Amino acid sequence: MELQSSWLLHTLYAFCFILLLLLLLSPRLALFLYLLRLKLWCSCEICEAYLSLSWAKSFDNLCDWYAHLLKCSPTRTILIHVLGNIITANPENIKYMLKTRFDNYPKGKPFSLILGDFLGRGIFNVDGDMWRFQKNMASLELDRSSIRSYAFEIVRCEIEKRLLPLLVSFSGKEDDDGVLDLQDIFRRFSFDSICQFSFGLDPECLQLSLPLSEFAVAFDLASRISAERAMAVSPLVWKIKRRLNIGSEKKMKEAIRIIDMLAQEVMRQKREIGLSTHKDLLSRFMRTVEDETYLRDIVISFLLAGRDTVASALTSFFWLSAKHPEIRSAVQAEADRVLGPNQEPKSFEQMEQLHYLQAAVYESMRLYPPIQFDSKFCQQDDVFPDGTFVKRGTRVTYHPYAMGRMEEIWGPDCLEFKPERWLRDGVFCSENHFKYPIFQGGFRVCLGKEMALMEIRSVCLSLLRRFHFELVSPYHSTPRFSPGLTSTFRDGLLVLVREKRGS
Repeated sequence: MELQSSWLLHTLYAFCFILLLLLLLSPRLALFLYLLRLKLWCSCEICEAYLSLSWAKSFDNLCDWYAHLLKCSPTRTILIHVLGNIITANPENIKYMLKTRFDNYPKGKPFSLILGDFLGRGIFNVDGDMWRFQKNMASLELDRSSIRSYAFEIVRCEIEKRLLPLLVSFSGKEDDDGVLDLQDIFRRFSFDSICQFSFGLDPECLQLSLPLSEFAVAFDLASRISAERAMAVSPLVWKIKRRLNIGSEKKMKEAIRIIDMLAQEVMRQKREIGLSTHKDLLSRFMRTVEDETYLRDIVISFLLAGRDTVASALTSFFWLSAKHPEIRSAVQAEADRVLGPNQEPKSFEQMEQLHYLQAAVYESMRLYPPIQFDSKFCQQDDVFPDGTFVKRGTRVTYHPYAMGRMEEIWGPDCLEFKPERWLRDGVFCSENHFKYPIFQGGFRVCLGKEMALMEIRSVCLSLLRRFHFELVSPYHSTPRFSPGLTSTFRDGLLVLVREKRGS
């Protein structure tokens, strides 16, 4: 019996050693195993370029290479065979996916598994009845004028009491102490704002000392590792790590533990104090949902959407506006005309009167969308409007980043930053969601769109009227992006801050 136990123990040790060895040899071995399982090994030009990374010799980012391939495709649709992934920038295909055959293109189980530890059963990670329930509940709350006013108050307070004093403290400094990473500042700002709106919790990330919040660090870590899972050449890699509780998956587990503990403590305190006087989203949801794990999943999904996307949109806008002084001047001139010199918007509704500012924000997101691509999974064999056959189980991706660079959609000046393309006689006019799917489209259109736009415009207006931002050289003519769930500048957005006279 002892001999048998010893043999089993040694066998277990050997098995663990082999698994660890496999992880050390990743990602090339994982890619080989993945392709072997799918019986897909393609020698076409696109797949060879993907596997060998030869595309990187000509393009700074993978999204730029995809945009090039899609522009060269007659149907604006391509297939990456080794990934089993159809990618499209064709508005008719996107309408077909997001509206016409919506039920045939759910988020799918592969993504639910990838994001399950982080987002659980939150709205961005479920389909069917569970998604419909959360959509209806969230729509009911987010459409109320009271919660829009509450969001506006939070954003204005965060700008006036934290963001502006912080930028003033950096203004005029010439040495390295004066260099500020605006991307980091925007992430802190949007995290403070969305936590107060969603949880009724203030992590105070934007204090003058720029402290590190344990919750924010855990949230960042969980988001980053979730993105790494999504981009792994094979799910085998992260699943083995999670099973053995090693490497990044061990860190993921600890981050989720911190997030869960804080969420549970916030809910406990709210139930003790009472929910009737609280305006935040969690308190509103707690009045109708008893399951605390479910509540946690719902609110964490809103945190993810409200923090990273807003920060990404602001980073791209200020990178572009720093290179286009005429845009800054036009935004300020409109604000002085509509609101009055040095006057701030007093309400959510007053912000809607700033048409040029809205156009500039939309134009920035056309060129640099916060979500560069989004994927669904085909449930049953299908055919796209452009004639592309879509096999059951295929990952199908639409690519807003590439669409913003298509001449047939935006004209020969599609690569120019030109807010005027959104104006008709000085009035902002939006495009249909399938030509401009920045906020998705069809049945899954972004529920927090108006509040996100309010937050972005509020920050842009306040900062452009008070400060000049000078990009710190050397900076690239095209941003370099880090892999992630949202678009992130790899090296941040480093600037010197100059306060305007009389502001």
